[in-house]
Amino acid sequence: MRHTTRLKTLLAERRALTLPGAANAMFARVIEEQGFEACYVTGAGVANMHLGAPDIGLTTLTEIANVLAPIADAVNLPLLVDADTGFGNGLNMARTVRVLERAGAAGLQIEDQVFPKRCGHFAGKDVISCAEMVSKIKAAVDARRDGDLQIVARTDARAVEGFNAAMDRAHAFIEAGADVLFVEAPVSLEEMERIARDLPVPQIANIVFGGKTPDPGRARLKEMGFAGVLYANALLQAALRTSYEVLESLRETGSLDAVAHRLASFEERQRSVAKPHWDAMEARYKVEAGE
Repeated sequence: MRHTTRLKTLLAERRALTLPGAANAMFARVIEEQGFEACYVTGAGVANMHLGAPDIGLTTLTEIANVLAPIADAVNLPLLVDADTGFGNGLNMARTVRVLERAGAAGLQIEDQVFPKRCGHFAGKDVISCAEMVSKIKAAVDARRDGDLQIVARTDARAVEGFNAAMDRAHAFIEAGADVLFVEAPVSLEEMERIARDLPVPQIANIVFGGKTPDPGRARLKEMGFAGVLYANALLQAALRTSYEVLESLRETGSLDAVAHRLASFEERQRSVAKPHWDAMEARYKVEAGE
C-alpha cells in the first residue's frame, strides 16, 4: 500500500492515531522502532533544531524538503508534513505540494495564517481571508499527483476571530476539497467535542505540552472521534531537557558518571541508526582482496 493511501486509511478510522513529531531522521527512526504507525514532520521542530530559532515563519520550502527527504529514506512510515502557509500564494502552494510530495510526504498540513506565520499557541497571530485560503486549498488539491495525498487544512482563526468563525472556515475548507481539518488551539474540551462532532471529514487534534489545548488522553480523543493527534515536539522537548541536565552535570563534575542513566547506551545509539542493516549491506557488497 502506498504511504499516501495508508495515511488516508489510518485517518479515516478516526481512532485518535498518535502522530509523534520528528525534526530529523534519527527521531523518526525512534518513532518507528517504538511501533507508531505514522510520523509528523514538525515545522516548529525544524525551526528549533536546524535554525536554532523560534517557530515564527523563518524556515523555507527548500529547508523543509531537505529535512523531509532523509526522513522518508530512513523510515517506512507515512509522513504528515507541516507545510506552513504553503510559503506564499496559490502558485507557491502548488509548487510546495509538488516539491514535498516528491520528497516523500504522504500528507501536507497547510494553514491560513498571514505569512510569516508563527506557532499556533503563540500570541499575535493573524489570518488571511477565508476566500484566499479556499483558493490555496484548491491549488493544493489540483497540484497533487497522487489523489490520496492528504491535504490537511488548518485554521488558526480560533485565537483571532473566535471559535464560531473558525468552524465556519473549517466548513468552507471542506467544501474547497480539504481531506482532513485541523482547528488549531481550541481552549476547552467542549470546543474539541464540537470540532470532532460537527465537521464531516476527519479531524486533527494538536496537543502542545504547555500550550492552550487540554490533553484528555487518547481514549477520550478517540471517543470524541478525532482521526489523529499530534505530539509535534514531545521528543524535541525531552531531548532538550535531558541535554541541559547532562551538560550541567558534566560542567560541574567533569564526568558523565552522575548522569549515565540519562544517556542511551552505545548499542542503543547504533541500533537507532540501523547500524546492523548497514553492516549487513557492507558485508554483502564487500570485494575481497584479489577479486
